[in-house]
Amino acid sequence: MSTETTASVSTHILDTSVGRPAEGVAVQLAARSGRDADWQALGGSATDADGRCKDLPALPEGTTHVRLDFAVEAYFENHAENNAEKKQADVQQDAPANRDSGSVGAFFPEVAITFAVVPGEHFHVPLLLNPFGYSVYRGS
Repeated sequence: MSTETTASVSTHILDTSVGRPAEGVAVQLAARSGRDADWQALGGSATDADGRCKDLPALPEGTTHVRLDFAVEAYFENHAENNAEKKQADVQQDAPANRDSGSVGAFFPEVAITFAVVPGEHFHVPLLLNPFGYSVYRGS
């Protein structure tokens, strides 16, 4: 929770390739107190069944930049059975062949998002994810 002298951060992940929250993605949080300062690892969490990290560590006073590191490769590898089901659905629908040619991993094995924060505000940063791309934005 943010105070007048600190900011707070939350995130969630939606796997747009299946239209569901991404459960079990490891997320690491780091912060720094200026553009030239060293990153300080604060800890991490993993997304729950709703794709949310509800227990990210608090940011230290003086934080100006935050980095969220999402370990997405393991998530896609662990969901390889979904890829097999999707390929079967593509065949049944006469859809073009998947671009991954049988690969169960992700083109982007990690996603690192860095953003600026100001004291007293909450920053919610959703990640929209699929095996070949991602998008982020400042949520509410």
